[in-house]
Amino acid sequence: MASVLIIEDDSTFAQIIEGFLIKNNFEVTTVSNVAKALKLIANEDFQLLLIDYRLPDGTGIDVLNHRRETGLSVPAIIMTSFNDVRTAVKAIHLGASDYITKPINPDELLMVISNALKKKETQKNTENNFIRGKSDVANRLYQHIDLVAETDMSVVIQGESGTGKEFAARTLHQQSKRKNKPFIAIDCGALSKDLAASELFGHVKGAFTGAVTDKKGSFEAANGGTIFLDEIGNLSYEVQVKLLRALQERVIQPLGSNKQIPVDVRIITATNDDLANSMKNGEFREDLYHRINEFKIQLPPLRERGSDLELFIELFIKISNEELNRNVKELDKETRSLLLKYDWPGNLRELRNVIKRMVLLTAGSVATADSLPDEMKIAVANEVPLDNPSDLKAVNESNEKALIAETLTKVKYNKSKAAKLLNIDRKTLYAKMERYGID
Repeated sequence: MASVLIIEDDSTFAQIIEGFLIKNNFEVTTVSNVAKALKLIANEDFQLLLIDYRLPDGTGIDVLNHRRETGLSVPAIIMTSFNDVRTAVKAIHLGASDYITKPINPDELLMVISNALKKKETQKNTENNFIRGKSDVANRLYQHIDLVAETDMSVVIQGESGTGKEFAARTLHQQSKRKNKPFIAIDCGALSKDLAASELFGHVKGAFTGAVTDKKGSFEAANGGTIFLDEIGNLSYEVQVKLLRALQERVIQPLGSNKQIPVDVRIITATNDDLANSMKNGEFREDLYHRINEFKIQLPPLRERGSDLELFIELFIKISNEELNRNVKELDKETRSLLLKYDWPGNLRELRNVIKRMVLLTAGSVATADSLPDEMKIAVANEVPLDNPSDLKAVNESNEKALIAETLTKVKYNKSKAAKLLNIDRKTLYAKMERYGID
């Protein structure tokens, strides 16, 4: 029986989720704010955190930051409105296993929880079935990968969250002369500041409180192979110093030890940030930047991959059919149009989640638009014209219209409730509805 902590300030919604999970053999504890959650997490062991993004005394990001800083490995899922998907993507950077948008479908919730509890297996299945794509931008990308893979050059992979940075790193390793040696991936965003050096370089018994045995670090474990440091910009300045020494001198020194251990690893790093800017701001060492940046690979966002989107849709339908024992063979015209028009801020990760939900909710062989999130349809319907994407006023109005429409849908068009949730009076709500043509 998995133990779940629900962090949700809407008591009615929390009770519904709690009752549903208890019926499905989960042990559930519920709290309504960040402070209570952190206190419970410090004193009890949970196997999963189910976290609302907007909370009375903070956000779900605060819980994720605490989880990272204290070195907790418990999987976490963020619950959010569709308009906060971009924030949910940020949560993934901070170590969240996944996110789910409200209103929540019970079967989808079980699916997301199940995936979080066995995430490594799910990721492996996806990676083993991955495809390169056939667009011009994909061809250029893999020309670069093929070119640098056989060398020992350090590579920086840059791209938005969800674009497949770890897959690109694994591809580099598999096409290299080190392919028969270990490939070890480290999520630097999920490492606590105190434990990062131990994770990378190891420690000896007694090196610090809690070090009850010797621990081999990732660099030693990857000897002869490849180490992949995802979100390297999150490493502290002190760990950056140790990392630079390891790369320059090809030796590591476990914490608490005087012994130096020779290591031979190829380093591949990834970031969704511009490390050059971090360097200028003094957050990232310039000498380390130049050491890891012998070759840069830029991963394009899904919205720039043209016809590849259709290939990925078919791939994720195939994978989801196998995992969920479904038989979706085609999409109706409206569904295909929505999938192709949406801008996918969460890239491949978001596409995979939406397709899996679609397949789950499709009983027959043809998927319809009913199986897609309502908020996604709203986002497509209110998309800002691309001829002037820098028009801030238009962007803000589009977002406001989408939020109002989403809120009205959520409360079944009870305008008093909608105005309260939006923190505006009813008169203002009516005026905005008339302005944006919302019936």
